[in-house]
Amino acid sequence: MPKETFSQRLDVLLRKQGTHLCVGLDPDPTKLPHPLHGRRTADALATFVEGIVEATRPSCTAYKLQLASFLAFGPEGIGAIPAVVRRIGEGRLRILDLKAGDIPNTMGLYAKAVFERLGFDAMTVSPFLGWESVEAVAQDPARGVFVLAHTSNPGARDLQERSVDGRPIWEELLQGIRERAGRGNLGAVVGATFPEALATARKVLGEDVPLLVPGVGSQGGDLEASLANGRGSGAGAMLINSSRGILFASSGDDWKEAARAEATRLSRAMAVRAP
Repeated sequence: MPKETFSQRLDVLLRKQGTHLCVGLDPDPTKLPHPLHGRRTADALATFVEGIVEATRPSCTAYKLQLASFLAFGPEGIGAIPAVVRRIGEGRLRILDLKAGDIPNTMGLYAKAVFERLGFDAMTVSPFLGWESVEAVAQDPARGVFVLAHTSNPGARDLQERSVDGRPIWEELLQGIRERAGRGNLGAVVGATFPEALATARKVLGEDVPLLVPGVGSQGGDLEASLANGRGSGAGAMLINSSRGILFASSGDDWKEAARAEATRLSRAMAVRAP
């Protein structure tokens, strides 16, 4: 029996959960809620992340863990990652945001660590070293690989919008993703802060290649435009990430309730359209 591809699993979960919401787990040692101050680092981090997952799991389709945020907590942060992956469970997609980019041998080691040892369903990668580096982590059709194309930060224009043979680099990247998407597990990262880029991305990639869309919330991305421009066929082939707006909705005793309320609000605003 053929193995379910990452794109197929994403479609199933989008239909089941009914929302494009991806919750970004970006814990910040300087922004943890006041009730967690004074606790041991490992305990404070675990309580915070577990509380956020508990509060938001009914409202989302995926979680995206920002590796740098966990590294900022030191050894305790690194050690917490496997427990977070288990806490989320297989009923939601688990994406590691590390933007890896290296030679194929090293990328193969990343794939082994991220997918086999840590249990993530997808990861983000940089294509700067060429397509051979992307191919090295994209061998398993069941594991997703989101390739950076047009990111959400203002500096994205510095290189990504430079022209090569009359075409912006980021559009060339989209074409490369499209040409290699037949395995069913390649997607693109395109920021919500550039809604016109999402429309171009969907046109170039076609209807089935998944988009991971950061930048909604504190970065000011346009949610309505992202939904209008980025949805593909089926359940939409798109995840829209929100991190800080959910995680730090409150710094008081009600931090879990505030996170739940914001995730619920966004989940409804990001509802998957009816077939």
